[in-house]
Amino acid sequence: MTGATTPLRQNALSRFASPVLLLAAMWAIQFADALLPGSFTGFGIRSWDPEGLLGIVLAPLLHASWAHLIGNSVPFLVLGLLVAVEGTRRFWTVTAIVAVVGGLGTWIFNAPGTVTVGASVLVFGYFGYTVVRVFAPGRVAHRIGYALIALVVIGVYGATMLAGVVGVSQGISWQAHLFGAIGGALAVFVGRRGGPAE
Repeated sequence: MTGATTPLRQNALSRFASPVLLLAAMWAIQFADALLPGSFTGFGIRSWDPEGLLGIVLAPLLHASWAHLIGNSVPFLVLGLLVAVEGTRRFWTVTAIVAVVGGLGTWIFNAPGTVTVGASVLVFGYFGYTVVRVFAPGRVAHRIGYALIALVVIGVYGATMLAGVVGVSQGISWQAHLFGAIGGALAVFVGRRGGPAE
């Protein structure tokens, strides 16, 4: 019993390092954006512009203001850590799927020329993943555990997530929120294996 749990404890730090490092990168980029001339937000997703597709990779790391970054930081970290419980590889797989699905949905369905930035696409993606994860194949005990986590997540963030899609104010991309959540839900069933997390 002890031998089986020790590797999991040793791997916990490396698993949880991924969302922490990603958040640190966002903060470092925001500091650089504040110090350097010009603005990095132009590298976000520019809808209907083929060159704006590069923003699918860059947009989640960029923020329009400090308030924008601060508002995303806590839910990103909380939900990101919940995804990272399944392992480093799983975290980055989910992050990549959410970024691509959320980014493409934003690029297609937002008004032409609109520039979208922010980690909220990942926040909504991690939320979608955490909620839908209960329906993925797996042991009954794990599914019950994920169901309890999903209920807590819905209770804490559900109203905010719903408002982020149907009640957004001008200047906030409901497209990134909606398609990020769809990407997270799809990621539950992509590349899943029965072995232990890595």
